[in-house]
Amino acid sequence: MQLIDPNHPAYRRLWVRVAIVAVCFGWAAFEIVGGDPFWAVLSAAAGAYSFYMLFWTFNPQPEVAAPAAEPDADDEDEPAEISPAEISAEKPTKQADQD
Repeated sequence: MQLIDPNHPAYRRLWVRVAIVAVCFGWAAFEIVGGDPFWAVLSAAAGAYSFYMLFWTFNPQPEVAAPAAEPDADDEDEPAEISPAEISAEKPTKQADQD
């Protein structure tokens, strides 16, 4: 059973992986100082497992680029592009408005 998926995008940044391992081992040290060895061993085991998964076996996969969007079949119903000459022919002139 895999508890940490090293291919998840959240683990791509180095500081995230370092923070997870540091918190686990830091909590183990806190439990040792507090006098509770059971929780210290559990926290240290979580830190060792996270180190193994996030550093030892970490092999980041390159991001897969999304395929380019393809035009739909409905695009055929749309009018063709209008050339600048056609646009200027359709615009009324100021002289036509004054008459």
